[in-house]
Amino acid sequence: MSPLLERIRRADWDGARESLHRHGYALIPGILSDGECETLKAAYAVTGLYRKTVVMERYRFGAGEYKYFTYPLPDLIQTARSAVYQHLAPVANTWFEALKINRQVPAVHADLLRECRDNRQEKATPLILRYTKGGFNTLHQDLYGEVYFPLQMVFLLSQTGEDFTGGEFVLTQQVPRAQSKATVLQPGKGDLLIFTTNFKPEKGSNGYYRVTMKHGVSEVRSGERYALGVIFHDAES
Repeated sequence: MSPLLERIRRADWDGARESLHRHGYALIPGILSDGECETLKAAYAVTGLYRKTVVMERYRFGAGEYKYFTYPLPDLIQTARSAVYQHLAPVANTWFEALKINRQVPAVHADLLRECRDNRQEKATPLILRYTKGGFNTLHQDLYGEVYFPLQMVFLLSQTGEDFTGGEFVLTQQVPRAQSKATVLQPGKGDLLIFTTNFKPEKGSNGYYRVTMKHGVSEVRSGERYALGVIFHDAES
């Protein structure tokens, strides 16, 4: 077993699932090593790894740049994507059941990708993001087609307070007939943050109801901030 797989295996998945059910996110420290983070950051300049580059200012997404990987994915990303998925599939199915959504996701990630291909969603969605001073990402959701997985993850590749300042991860939760709630998180280098792509169930007096959530990144005040974002479903061709 590779060191990365061993770190994923030994993570507190019971605690992570409880946090996801309660808050819509879970933070697991120390999944990527410093060397793995640096390898991914260095890969940002390797043009052959990517299918598309997005300059956020052009689309009013914020200020910064990100690149979508193409298939085949680097081994490190493929390993993390498949291994983490199996721990999250039960959470996704619990959410669908609670909200009476007529859908269940497969237990194995390869089967989810097969569903994507059957629906002409064949483009890889993992991406690497780079922000410099003044960079930020507006609140959004990452939805790419009819077949979707309701959770995604991000690995911070830079160290806050050393490589950059600012750049906090922001989650907002819109409760029906109420004001939005904001959560601000600052993972460390190599930490894994899992969060909802679109919604989460919330228990009320009459059962579960759906709350909408969005995510973004606050303004980077200094330095450079790199992150690896991993969406589990693929995009439309």
